[in-house]
Formats: sequence, structure tokens, C-alpha cells
Amino acid sequence: MLEVAVCDDEKYFLEQEKEWITKYMKGAGYKFKIDTFASGTSFMEIGDKVKQYDIIFLDINMRELNGVETAKKIREYTQNVYIVFVTAFITYSLEGYKVDAVRYILKDNQLLEKAIIECLDTIINKMHYVENKYTFEFREGRKTLLIDDIVFIESNLHKLYFHLSKKPGQYTMYGRLDHIDELLKNSNFCRIHKSYLVNLKFVNKIERYVATLSDGTKVNISQPKYNAVREEFICFWGEI
Repeated sequence: MLEVAVCDDEKYFLEQEKEWITKYMKGAGYKFKIDTFASGTSFMEIGDKVKQYDIIFLDINMRELNGVETAKKIREYTQNVYIVFVTAFITYSLEGYKVDAVRYILKDNQLLEKAIIECLDTIINKMHYVENKYTFEFREGRKTLLIDDIVFIESNLHKLYFHLSKKPGQYTMYGRLDHIDELLKNSNFCRIHKSYLVNLKFVNKIERYVATLSDGTKVNISQPKYNAVREEFICFWGEI
């Protein structure tokens, strides 16, 4: 499921953006959820729950807590969400760069819907988004998981540990990581080590022989795989 937040203190634009995003998602056949917030302050009251969103549309010129400050607070919780600024003034390019905003959209009544559609096309293409599900036979029982919710899979002593983004704890099974690697080969997973298969969506950065994930977890990269892993990471997270 794609989860989207729209934060705008102008009621007209808040409702219009939600309407156009809804129209786009239904037309594309995606399962989705859209939450709306009337201020940056009310949005940030949800705290680390901002991590649940895939895309956030932010009005820049909000009272109390403006869009740029809201974006900075969001980035304290997650680097993975796509932030889109919606504004009447394109005067924040440097600030947008600092918070890794992927788009600026002007509040133009005639062009706003088209701009939102083009923006969503670009982001979802960047995400390589497919609603993939798979049913696994875990030691805890049969479970159907969204592939996109798997952060990484760890192999240890013939046992596989599935670490998930939206569920505390983990699922386990007996098996070979090679088999899961083959199963997920078209789902943006990268074999960074003989013991680790990671979802590139949740990789924040690659440093010398270490991948840092969105929750702060550090996972080792084997030396022979380092250059190939780095290339895959750059390819996945290249500039939009």
C-alpha cells in the first residue's frame, strides 16, 4: 500500500491535492491511503509515525511551523520518504536541497493537477513500485508479507531472520538465503554479504564495508561485493 500525507494550511488546496492524488491512485490501480493535516504543527504531533508515509506533500508557506522546518523535523525520523514542496513562491531551492526535496510544485490553479500527476509518475517510477506479496512458511506460521515491507533478511546457522519495517520483531524460517535472493531478484533487494539480503529502499547510506539502514541498523558489506553494492545503491537512489 502507498501511504501519502498532504500538509497544507489552505483548506482549498488541501482538499484539491487530496482529490487529485486520489484520482491518480485509483486510475493507476494502486492500494493507497491519504492523510491530511492542516498545519506543520499538527503533522509533527504524530512524531515518528511520519515514517509510515511513502510520499509527503508540504506547503512551504504555513503559519507557525513552515514547510521547510516541518521537512527538517521529518528528516530527523526518516530519510526514505519523498518530500514534495507545494508553494506559491520558488525561493527555497537551497533549503529544499538540504532536506532532499524531490520536487517544487507551484500553486497554479490551472497547472497544479498536471504537476502533481507528473510528480507522482516520477516518484513511483523511482520507487519501482509494484504491489508484490508473497506467502512464506515461517516457524511462527504461514504469513503473507508485502515484499516492500521487508527491510532485510539475515542468515545465521541455516536459519533466516526476516526484519520488517511495519511490525516489531521478526519472522524466522529454516532455509538458504540463495533461494530467497533468487525469489526477490526483481524487487530491489541487494545481496551485500553472504549473510545479508537488504531492501535498497531502506538503505540510507553506503560507507566502507557498511550499509546504514533507515532505523540506524548497520549491516556489514563483504569486501568483494562492496563496489557492486555501491553501484546498485547509486543506481537505485540516483537523482530524480
